[in-house]
Amino acid sequence: MSSEAFRDHGPRPHALDIEQATLTNDRFRTTLWTGTNLQLTVMSIEPGGEIGLEMHIDRDQFLRVEAGRGRVLMGPERDRMSFDREVVDDWVVLIPAGTWHNVVNTGEEPLKLYSLYAPPEHPHGAVHRTKADADAAETGEAEAEREAEQEAEGEAGAG
Repeated sequence: MSSEAFRDHGPRPHALDIEQATLTNDRFRTTLWTGTNLQLTVMSIEPGGEIGLEMHIDRDQFLRVEAGRGRVLMGPERDRMSFDREVVDDWVVLIPAGTWHNVVNTGEEPLKLYSLYAPPEHPHGAVHRTKADADAAETGEAEAEREAEQEAEGEAGAG
């Protein structure tokens, strides 16, 4: 696929071969479309790698495995994963908002999947070549959100 295919086309109308995009993506995460209420990313998780334990307080998430083998863990608390399933190509995972979750590649080849977030989770055009890049970006995003909240609180208190 061309590099044009691996950029964020939102919020304009768009159509693509999602299976081909998912299977040819070699980055940890690539955002392909960001709208007001929905976001599409493709992911490639190396053998033994993982998405990382996370929880989206106000976002539902849909995952579809296109290739590979993985283990999905979900639960109501960080240390209480009550849902544990093996997934392979053509399986979907539905993650309710507020649910702790992780996906681990248990196979010998990259785990290829795509994810839909509602509403969007990542900045428009986000690309993370590796999990380390994704972790660094998320730390920066969280710090920026805290700074914006503090600034807004300061303005509210001054007014």
